[in-house]
Amino acid sequence: MLTLRLYGLRVRDVPSFYDEINRVFMAGEDWRLGSSLDALDDMLRGGYGALHDAEEARVIWAEHAASAEALGVEVTRAQLLAKLEDPRFDQAIARRKLDRLEAEGGPTYFDTVLEVFADHPRIELVLA
Repeated sequence: MLTLRLYGLRVRDVPSFYDEINRVFMAGEDWRLGSSLDALDDMLRGGYGALHDAEEARVIWAEHAASAEALGVEVTRAQLLAKLEDPRFDQAIARRKLDRLEAEGGPTYFDTVLEVFADHPRIELVLA
């Protein structure tokens, strides 16, 4: 089984999260994954990068608590507010997510990343 390691202390915000994803999953590729949950989902399906031809993989997310804090409520709020100002995004969805974040404290960007990983049962995510 392929084992990969993410370092949570390298994650300070959404762009640095994707820098870490690219460092781990896209080493050796001549292109980089964009800052998008859809792109993360596509990458986890395999076909390129470290997951190319991998039947199963284990991803150990060391210092995950630091990433959870870095991708927490404040970063999520800022991201959703930016989407509300960008006509390319569905304003109603962004508003509902922001309202839920304000009322319930989540889900945060980190929570959503965990959901994306959970949608890929051949990838075991270990929070360490």
